[in-house]
Amino acid sequence: MSANSRMTIAAHALTWIGLYQRYGNEVATSEQIAKSVNTNPVVIRRLLAQLQKAGLCQSRRGAGAGWMLSRDLASITLLDVYDVVGPSPLFGMHPATPDPQCVVGSGIQPAMRAVYDGVEGAVRNELAKVTLETVLCDVLAAR
Repeated sequence: MSANSRMTIAAHALTWIGLYQRYGNEVATSEQIAKSVNTNPVVIRRLLAQLQKAGLCQSRRGAGAGWMLSRDLASITLLDVYDVVGPSPLFGMHPATPDPQCVVGSGIQPAMRAVYDGVEGAVRNELAKVTLETVLCDVLAAR
């Protein structure tokens, strides 16, 4: 089972757009962003379309087409990104109902749900503390 990378790719794309705009560029193309992420531009366009619906970025069509941020990096948290592309819920229950006659089967879901709710709350709290501005500063500091 592989990890879901949509969150990382979305944060990467938005942070890249923010830095690109700071260098005086108005819009970034999906091809430019995809090169940084090392993926297909179609992947970037699909992901940015979701982020656009949430108001985190916007696109321009026609001559000079591309993507730009709707808000500055300091006002976009990782929780904002997670709410758009993150797995929800973080953990799932059995695809089939466990045996209700079994001691473990009858109680496993409520027991695990309590744990998962706590984990989800902790994840959301941590993501809410980090802005994409912070991510960009950390990226630049690591160079």
